[in-house]
Amino acid sequence: MQAMVLKKLKTPLEWTTLPDRQPGPGQIRVKVTACGVCRTDLHVVDGELPDPQTPIIPGHEIVGRIDAIGTGVEGLTMGERVGIPWLGHTCGLCPYCRMHRENLCDHPVFTGYTRDGGFATATIADARFAFPLGEAGSDVSLAPLLCAGLIGWRSLAIAGDGKKLGLYGFGAAAHIVAQVAIWQGRSVFAFTRPGDVATQAFARKLGATWAGGSDELPPEQLDAAIIFATVGDLVPLALKAICKGGRVVCAGIHMSDIPSFPYALLWEERQLLSVANLTRQDGIDFLRKAPEMGIVTHTTTYPLKNANQALADLRAGRFDGAAVLVP
Repeated sequence: MQAMVLKKLKTPLEWTTLPDRQPGPGQIRVKVTACGVCRTDLHVVDGELPDPQTPIIPGHEIVGRIDAIGTGVEGLTMGERVGIPWLGHTCGLCPYCRMHRENLCDHPVFTGYTRDGGFATATIADARFAFPLGEAGSDVSLAPLLCAGLIGWRSLAIAGDGKKLGLYGFGAAAHIVAQVAIWQGRSVFAFTRPGDVATQAFARKLGATWAGGSDELPPEQLDAAIIFATVGDLVPLALKAICKGGRVVCAGIHMSDIPSFPYALLWEERQLLSVANLTRQDGIDFLRKAPEMGIVTHTTTYPLKNANQALADLRAGRFDGAAVLVP
């Protein structure tokens, strides 16, 4: 198998040939056909997440076909198309797992961070954490749903049922969540980097009611806001934009420090929340409903060997929607 491997933090990934791997008990081997490039991959490469592990193969928005099955696996078949997300394994024993909050597991394994991921021609996964995808839709179009879509879906649920929704950072996740929210009958207000008129136009094209810079206030108060950008300075701005009783949801796994802000921005029962990972039920619910929502993922594809270019383009905001690597 071939892979783009992070051998040392804060260095480019290296094209590497590795021995083929065999699945152990309860595992499957998947021949990767597409893998999305997520901002979390940048956090891994940049060493911004705790307890970094190297060498590691990044990538956790994986679509592929099962080509080997370990002992004890039930419900999956050879050749079946599956998706492999960020949450790769949970202990099942800690208090959070027993409360059906496995996204907060005390002993998790994360795909592309603490277990090798999908920037490769093949990968090994826990069969219990692989989602059957069926045959509708292309591999490339489905890949961003495995994290950008799933985290967006969970964030949207936590944001509540408000009709006026702000999205700060209009990248891979927001461009999917915007479509879901509009399908649900909500109005979407998109916030981009100041002066990024191209992304603002992209948001309006997807149906956003309003699009502007993150340094602007929307034309009317919002019921909720989701922050996908990793910029802590946006938290006070989002609190200022929501109405009494509104919610601000921080959707990233990493964010720069949040500056101090006057209590008045939080008062009147405004809420500030975060999202951590996802549960398997989140994945089942979202992927079941995705086809009827009519989600169209906007993707830019790169050959697997060009993973470093894809990461650089993501960092610089050089494309709309999501980047996807194809072996």
